[in-house]
Amino acid sequence: MKILALSDQVVESIYSAEVRERFADVDLLLSCGDLPYSYLEYVVTMLGVPAFYVHGNHDQPEDLGRGELLTGPRGWVNLDGRTARVGAVLLAGLEGALRYKPNAPFQYSEAEMRWKVARLLPALLLNRLRYGRYLDILVTHAPPLGIHNDLDLPHRGFAVFRWLMERFRPRYLLHGHKHVYKPQTTRTRYRETLVVNVYPFAVLEL
Repeated sequence: MKILALSDQVVESIYSAEVRERFADVDLLLSCGDLPYSYLEYVVTMLGVPAFYVHGNHDQPEDLGRGELLTGPRGWVNLDGRTARVGAVLLAGLEGALRYKPNAPFQYSEAEMRWKVARLLPALLLNRLRYGRYLDILVTHAPPLGIHNDLDLPHRGFAVFRWLMERFRPRYLLHGHKHVYKPQTTRTRYRETLVVNVYPFAVLEL
């Protein structure tokens, strides 16, 4: 399975007819958030494959005119707080970033994210019973604490993501949120999981 993952920045060559030829062999689309919904809709329309996303902390409704607001990308499935299976690949998702503004959408304290993770556990355990493993790919917006994150509050990662990797051993954790410009800093092995900063896009082959 070939996967195209997107996050945080619109890529002109993807937001064009070129995407159909360049990624004709892609089987699955994943988004780690902070992208215009119209951009995501364009990509899924051009490629016509299953697509799953989580919200980033900067996501907001998109005005389509005539009083119509786009509150999520059509053609994509919101993966936040749930699991999904595409072919033989098991997915789960957790949206948002560490809270740095009161009452802001898609921002969570560490305790709030732990609660979101706790609600995800029954589905992961069911995966183990059905398929012999918990998870292949965890899709998040923020990174794990201490991996690809910064020390400032808005860009700090979640500690509970490290626990998830230790306990449930996904093959990949895909995240966005942290803009980087040196490819060698975008992939880090943690235990059995390869943590990938998708910004602005990444291609994976399973």
